Amino acid sequence: MNRAIRDVVIVGGGTAGWLTAAIIAARHKARIGHDFSVTLVESPNVPIIGVGEGTWPTLRSTLKSVGISETDFFRECDAAFKQGALFAKWTTGAADDAYYHPLVLPQRFGELNLAPHWLAGTMAEAGTNGDTFCDAVCPQGRLCDAGLAPKAMTNAEFEGQANYAYHLDAGKFAPFMQRHCTEKLGVRHVLADMRRVIQDERGDIRAIETEQAGEIAGDLFVDCTGMRSLLLGETLGVPFTDCNDVLFCDTALAVQVPYPDPEAPIATHTISTAQSAGWIWDIGLPTRRGVGHVYSSRYISRDQAEAELRAYIGPAADSLAVRKIDIRSGHRELFWKNNCVAVGLAAGFLEPLEASAIVLIELSAKMIAEQMPPAREVMDIVARRYNEKTLYRWGRIIDFLKLHYVLSQRRDTAFWRDNMDPGSIPERLQELLALWRYQPPYLHEEFDRVDEVFPSASYQYVLYGMGFRSEVSQRALEPEVAAARRARRENAERTERMLAGLPRHRDLINRIKAYGLQPV
Repeated sequence: MNRAIRDVVIVGGGTAGWLTAAIIAARHKARIGHDFSVTLVESPNVPIIGVGEGTWPTLRSTLKSVGISETDFFRECDAAFKQGALFAKWTTGAADDAYYHPLVLPQRFGELNLAPHWLAGTMAEAGTNGDTFCDAVCPQGRLCDAGLAPKAMTNAEFEGQANYAYHLDAGKFAPFMQRHCTEKLGVRHVLADMRRVIQDERGDIRAIETEQAGEIAGDLFVDCTGMRSLLLGETLGVPFTDCNDVLFCDTALAVQVPYPDPEAPIATHTISTAQSAGWIWDIGLPTRRGVGHVYSSRYISRDQAEAELRAYIGPAADSLAVRKIDIRSGHRELFWKNNCVAVGLAAGFLEPLEASAIVLIELSAKMIAEQMPPAREVMDIVARRYNEKTLYRWGRIIDFLKLHYVLSQRRDTAFWRDNMDPGSIPERLQELLALWRYQPPYLHEEFDRVDEVFPSASYQYVLYGMGFRSEVSQRALEPEVAAARRARRENAERTERMLAGLPRHRDLINRIKAYGLQPV
């Protein structure tokens, strides 16, 4: 039977549920209250996991598109700016082993590939030979080192002098989004525990039956029920594909660390520090740090992992409670089946090394909203296209996360040695690494899809930050040498201007909260 898609029911709240509701409702706002509705059903008894505090720059355009004020976001979500990630002790494990994966593209990226010039030394001038790849091509690593914000009060909301994302308190972000959805976007909110799922003769979900609100019917159901995936996984039987043979980390220990001083500096980047069998994240918010140890239980016990975490934090950790979170790296074989699509943890989860969880929610919700099937008759076509694109994105994120482990020179523990086993490295990544020995990643056909989640610039920052070498021909580079040197000078001048003109990170956040940013 063919029927119009008019009623979208999102089952589950949290960041996944409310961000999805906002994106769909904002896209179809003119129809809500007429021939379209968005209902979010969540249990009053299920706590939010709320660990992921890192985002991508995409969240800026997402928040803007759904009508949220950046000032309000900072005031209510304990938000801070994020300008990238610092990876410490990933390459050799030495005390001074660190590199940045920033959010700014290399100077003149798109018209000139500076990577081979940096590798060959052809863009270097007197006194500049020691620059890291990041410092040679963009200012953001220096901004992070100096603790500076990516914008000033003179920049309007969502605009900056350097590209940026956010760190946020996930426990505050979901209620913030809930209020916006229900008060501004017309989303219906139902607090009720799901009792069972009701299907029709073709296997579609016709309704969910709840304890407190009875039956709630819909035409399209979005599964945001977390790792249990009550709709797509349990009801529709879509299997889960593990990738723990590629990504070994399966546990996280998380802790909230208070600042010793309310005016202590706030890091303007995520800090990821490698450990014996995993790594520790360190994220600065205005009121606290979020710190956690992601590790593989195959190589280290919980007690050992907790000892490493507490040693990293120092004496302040003695009085802090640690929360354990199980990680099952992988995703559903399909993300959309019949009239049900999974978003967030219901679709899958990967270790948070590059903060990919929230951006996958954004990308999924935007595709659902933009390609909302007008009728059940064409939903399977939309679902097939959605599954193909989403599966590709998950695969590329897995490749990129594994890249960090594959490039490491550490051989001090079995964890790091086993990550070099070719059997644990995806075939596509192996092929690219072989290619990149002779051709630095750039705007080649390996990055020609519009749905790439990581641009070739991201691969450059990680590859050359970790000491990877690509063979380049100085003779072939000669026609571009003058342009490469100009680009390096431009970057150096831009860096100095930004270092002189941008405010301290905490100072800017305090001013935003006190005075507010100018609307766009």
